[in-house]
Amino acid sequence: MQDILLEMKNICKEFPSVKALDNVSLKVRRGTVHALMGENGAGKSTLMKCLFGIYGADSGEIFLDGKRVHFKNPAEALSSGVAMVHQELNQALKRSVMDNIWLGRYPTSLGIFTLEGKMYDDTVRIFEELDIKVDPREIMSRMPVSERQMVEIAKAVSYDAKVIVLDEPTSSLNEREVEHLFRIINKLRDNGCGIIYISHKMEEILRISDDVTVMRDGKHIVTERASELSMDKIIKLMVGRELTERFPPKTNKIGDVALKVEGLSAKYCPVRDVSFEVRRGEIVGVAGLGGAGRTELLETIFGLLTKSSGSITLNGKPTPNKTPREAVANGYALLTEERRATGIFGILDITENTVISNLSRYRFAGVLLSDKKMGKDTDWSIRAMRIKTPGKKTKIRTLSGGNQQKVILGRWLLTEPEVLLLDEPTRGIDVGAKYEIYQLIIDLASKGKAVMMVSSEMPELLGVCDRILVMSGGRLAGEVVPSKTDGDVQEKIMSLAAKYV
Repeated sequence: MQDILLEMKNICKEFPSVKALDNVSLKVRRGTVHALMGENGAGKSTLMKCLFGIYGADSGEIFLDGKRVHFKNPAEALSSGVAMVHQELNQALKRSVMDNIWLGRYPTSLGIFTLEGKMYDDTVRIFEELDIKVDPREIMSRMPVSERQMVEIAKAVSYDAKVIVLDEPTSSLNEREVEHLFRIINKLRDNGCGIIYISHKMEEILRISDDVTVMRDGKHIVTERASELSMDKIIKLMVGRELTERFPPKTNKIGDVALKVEGLSAKYCPVRDVSFEVRRGEIVGVAGLGGAGRTELLETIFGLLTKSSGSITLNGKPTPNKTPREAVANGYALLTEERRATGIFGILDITENTVISNLSRYRFAGVLLSDKKMGKDTDWSIRAMRIKTPGKKTKIRTLSGGNQQKVILGRWLLTEPEVLLLDEPTRGIDVGAKYEIYQLIIDLASKGKAVMMVSSEMPELLGVCDRILVMSGGRLAGEVVPSKTDGDVQEKIMSLAAKYV
């Protein structure tokens, strides 16, 4: 049996009104991938933040290479060989790739002059070792999320980390990028590194992991070898009950054309001459490889990106949507891909996050806002979206990812939209919460809403959508109706996705 690289014993952590960790223990063997699983709010990220020095545990012990450690901050953890790649990337986007990797520890001459050449050469060496094809001088903001994720992993490797925590590392990666990530993980494992892998994607867990620990409600449930687990068993351990269906039954009825897009092209992004229709009560998926223009398509419809040509019509009425404000007024809503960066207002509470897109609804006397009306609508949202929270005054940043997503959905429903544009609506969300999000989407379609949903998860598109548009190279390569397609539907979608690459 391989020796224990990291051991966390009886870790407890309590926040106001919630016990996040209740005597949780974890052992990570050297040279293995240890998956950490559980529903949103199970305590996975909290446990890792206690390891990484972001939170201080109320009680318990941590041993690294047999020595007791207590990291007061992430800098101490990094210097001791513990690195963490967060799900929500926090990078200096206006700086170069190599700046981000060596930030706070630039190689210098005489302690004054930065050695740009050495920094470049060291970055190239790490990238070559990990087979990462990124220009070290590229500005971070110009890169897709998938490449920024790889840079963050390279940064962890640059610290000669013994333990690397990967929190939802594939949430923004396509299949080809996932394969690359797995090759990197296998290299690190072969070099004796211990990888703690947090993910909600069962297929990945069973494929890449050596050991699996399941948490539920802040407690350790079980640790077993991955080879001894099945997908159904993991789901049962996570949710504490049988979950016989991954997707709810389809109850939506498709009606007349609601949204009509003709010849849509956008400035400064890969959306070219796209035309399609979405009917009332219809859920239309958008598939494609990274960089295909899926997100950009939704953002152009919503007015976040500038339209260069084409038309957007809702219920027969032209809706130019030159700005997001105009789009909201015209009956559109957009759930963005990057929940933390562009979805939530982390320092505000649930009430403020719920009503912020619809403040005119609560005005009285011209400039004042009605606390009573805002509270009433927030109570409705919490009930309707089944949001798990101690109260409506709870800061949204303290909620799990799934519950944050439900708050944003509730926010948009209060604007009474006709068209819902959903970009990766279940990214980083556990299997139980995913089912609830799927049910909410189907319920909204059943009420006559036109829904468009971008997703990188093929089973999700096939299980929820009535029709799937496939983007490739910024163009619409074709569409697939799963119920009417002969042969392998996934193969058909992937073939279309590669059409203009």
